[in-house]
Amino acid sequence: MYKYQNRIINIFADKIKNNMKAVVSIIMGSTSDMPVMKKAAEFLNEMEIPFEINALSAHRVPQLVEEFASNARKNGIKVIIAGAGGAAHLPGVVAAFTTVPVIGVPCRSSISIDGWDSILSILQMPPGIPVATVGLDASLNAGILAAQILATDNEEIHSKVNTYKENLKLKIVKANKDLASHEYSFRVQ
Repeated sequence: MYKYQNRIINIFADKIKNNMKAVVSIIMGSTSDMPVMKKAAEFLNEMEIPFEINALSAHRVPQLVEEFASNARKNGIKVIIAGAGGAAHLPGVVAAFTTVPVIGVPCRSSISIDGWDSILSILQMPPGIPVATVGLDASLNAGILAAQILATDNEEIHSKVNTYKENLKLKIVKANKDLASHEYSFRVQ
């Protein structure tokens, strides 16, 4: 019976997956950024938000980047999360070719100056080409921000993000209870 139920669940999941269309696109300058960017993917997966992941380089394949960005909205993408290290031009180049919101994730890389070059490249966009920038290697925040953007007109996503944030509060309440158990002679309670 249990095997039968799992098989039905897997068939149902496959049918849903085949009918899903990505609404968030996670892109990165190279696959070396995946250890950073996977946190966004994991969060979107947890929130059950359909997404795609691709490597696109603003320097190595600029024509593909332009094609991707120019067609993102038409292809159903509502938010783009773009991670890049070093010169980190990918988020800005993508933003130049689309009206879809772009969230930039500066990534520390082997060629970066401790990540500062990535942060400044993504943060300092010229007027008219906005990129929402999260902290260094902070793709989890990019995933959360993408979900919050989608939640503005989607009650199901809003509810899931709200629950996630409520659980963050509970972690702090628990942390304070745990801290209260540490005894010190001069601690004032």
